[in-house]
Amino acid sequence: MRKKKTRPVHAGLNSQLIRRSMQRWFPLFLLPTFIAFCIGFLWPFLQGIYLSFFQFKTLDNMNFAGLQNYLKAFGDASFVSAFWQTAKVAVVSIILINLFAFAVAYALTRGIRGANLFRSVFFMPNLIGGIVLGYIWNTIFAGVLRGYNTALALNSTLGFWGLIIVLCWQQVGYMMIIYIAGLQSVSEDMIEAARIDGANSWHVLRHITLPTVMPSITICTFLTLTNSFKLFDQNLVLTNGAPMVFDAGQQIYTTEMLALNIYRTFTMNWKWQGVGQAKAVMFFILVAGISLFQLSATRSREVQQ
Repeated sequence: MRKKKTRPVHAGLNSQLIRRSMQRWFPLFLLPTFIAFCIGFLWPFLQGIYLSFFQFKTLDNMNFAGLQNYLKAFGDASFVSAFWQTAKVAVVSIILINLFAFAVAYALTRGIRGANLFRSVFFMPNLIGGIVLGYIWNTIFAGVLRGYNTALALNSTLGFWGLIIVLCWQQVGYMMIIYIAGLQSVSEDMIEAARIDGANSWHVLRHITLPTVMPSITICTFLTLTNSFKLFDQNLVLTNGAPMVFDAGQQIYTTEMLALNIYRTFTMNWKWQGVGQAKAVMFFILVAGISLFQLSATRSREVQQ
């Protein structure tokens, strides 16, 4: 007696009928998310670009300014200073956060005792809000710096490294989880074959582990880059941009970053609200451009590996 051929379970899912139904009805399921995206992001973003060309007090009281807002933003020495301060914080924090996160993840995947407890402890700072985190570290720095609560606000170097410490303390645990997921995907067979061929631990790390976790490196670099550029609440609480200096008659806050500079410009005077909006548009273009470049660079590295 001939056995009946049975179709695999997944065959029904791949049938033409199912595909047609999905193609016909997917817009209905996509519509709520698309509407929320338009209301919550797309419309405010387009409205922000539109307002950047006006001098306004309210939406009913606007005067067309053309490119004057952008020219004022480029001519604002505090904006240029905030850009370089943000770039320095971003570069240093990206390097330190990813190095520490990878080192901790690598150590916790070596089979040490209590690894799950350590993962939880390292991840917990990421659950604390930015404002609360800033006040906690203000108290810590006040004790370490012998009770001088304003030390960070009086010394731009201390303020810079204070921001770096807070960023690392908050984000290392989150990036560690991503690196652990990447490290757990490394093939034990490849490592064993490399050791049989005489590779030491450094060779295994360089030629097998790092190429395998490149997708995790891409994600972590992207997240640390965008988080560093968007930093606001910790900057506000720890230093509020201080100390302040004068350059060509303009006030410049030496530890002020771009997000805080835009907020300060927008709330300083209603005549500067359009300039603040223009700065926000340029800020978006800057962060988006740098992030896309970084993603392209690291993903091309994944392809090469």
